[in-house]
Amino acid sequence: MANACSGALDIGFATLDYVQIGILGLIQGITELLPISSTAHMRVIPALLGWRDPGSAFSAVMQLAALAAVVSYFWRDVVALGTGSAAAIRRRDFHDQWLRLAFAIAIATIPIGLAGIALSSLLNTCASPLRGLLVIGIASVGMAILLAVAELTCRHRRTVEQMRLRDAVIVGIAQIGALIPGVSRSGSTLTAAMFLNFKREEAARLSFLLGLPAIALAGLKELWVLYHAHIPSEAWSLLAFGLIVASGSAFIAIWSLMRILERFSAWPFVIYRAALGVFLIVAVQAGFLR
Repeated sequence: MANACSGALDIGFATLDYVQIGILGLIQGITELLPISSTAHMRVIPALLGWRDPGSAFSAVMQLAALAAVVSYFWRDVVALGTGSAAAIRRRDFHDQWLRLAFAIAIATIPIGLAGIALSSLLNTCASPLRGLLVIGIASVGMAILLAVAELTCRHRRTVEQMRLRDAVIVGIAQIGALIPGVSRSGSTLTAAMFLNFKREEAARLSFLLGLPAIALAGLKELWVLYHAHIPSEAWSLLAFGLIVASGSAFIAIWSLMRILERFSAWPFVIYRAALGVFLIVAVQAGFLR
């Protein structure tokens, strides 16, 4: 059995088998893009089943599966973003909507990039206090309340095409919340966009497009760290298997999220988050989970 730590890096996933990694990859893919916190589920499910915490490195690398799903689902937007921005630069048309969106994505990435660097040692260390179940429970309840307030008080009228750079700054700052397990990158950015009066499905679209660099950088950075940590070859095989499973489930998750937000509301996620958070707080206080 592989050691669960490589230096200070948590590689608990290396102690699991392919069935366990497959289950966690499936859950990670689903929960990464839904506003319910994948990190919370990567802590809760192993705790309930008596498995080892797969670690923050596993969660970070699995974001590459989410990246593949987002790019696939929003392929037309991604292509238009690249070609439209390039054409606008050639024309020197700095009011072009695609070039403005590209600027917005760059601006929104700065806050979480700086925060991620500053908190890297705390986030990725073995037994990080931020991955405690009580912290996750409190964060889940807190985000459920914020998402509920956004549902109740906001007008849900704006589209991504009406986005201003100020909106990108606000959503980018909200994205920092993703560093706290239980908050959820999708949850924090979706909630921020809804507070800015974007339509629910447009808020999700904006959340995913603005988050593309952050998702990519987090996953690639963790791969780089793992490469230099000289983890065992079997650990790389486990990661690859998890990525394959998570990619499929992440695409299903994003498709489902967009249908729910288009036809209904974010209330199912509010209820789920609140129930999960209350369960964790009670279970930890009662000694059922540690």
